[in-house]
Amino acid sequence: MSKTLEEAIGYAFKDPALLREALSHRSYASESRTDIHNERLEFLGDSILSAVVAHHCYMSFPSEREGTLSKIRSQLVSRGSLALWAKEIDIGAYLFLGVGEENSGGRARTSVLANALEALIGAIFLDGGYAASAGFIKRWCLSELGELVETDYKSRLQEVLQRKHKQTPTYELLESVGPDHDRTFSVVVRLGHRTLGRGSGKSKKEAEQAAAREALEAF
Repeated sequence: MSKTLEEAIGYAFKDPALLREALSHRSYASESRTDIHNERLEFLGDSILSAVVAHHCYMSFPSEREGTLSKIRSQLVSRGSLALWAKEIDIGAYLFLGVGEENSGGRARTSVLANALEALIGAIFLDGGYAASAGFIKRWCLSELGELVETDYKSRLQEVLQRKHKQTPTYELLESVGPDHDRTFSVVVRLGHRTLGRGSGKSKKEAEQAAAREALEAF
């Protein structure tokens, strides 16, 4: 199993225990009565990821200001972006999960996938050094930069409305449906009493972004 994942990421571990630790969720460790899970590696990987992506953006966009570089970096390291990356290498299929996490859809959950990917980066760093982890990260950056699109629609909508109307939008939660582990939220964005857009998502933040996106498309 791990050999297939190693082929997918283009890196072979010298210490297989690091790979297993990166793939071990806290729920699995708890049920297995062990302290070995991926949260420490996640902490390390998050820092490595941020440093590598910041350097990559700095070198790739020599004429851009700090604000633009920060926005690009934020998009590349966002939970949603990392989850997409994790799905590309099918990391969910290799995770060690507790029964409860397994039954509640943990293998496809954005937060679980993103955290496991950061842990994997941390494991590669410890096993092969900075160059190995940077190589893995940059392959993702290079593929994503060519297709990078605006994802912070709320900020963009606020800029547009401030400029055109000297006002800021408001967001209202219309409803949330489904079980606690798989809820769907519906949100409307308004300018005063005027409805600008509606959106839905698996979190209120995601729904607000979808509503802002619809509003921008109308503008």
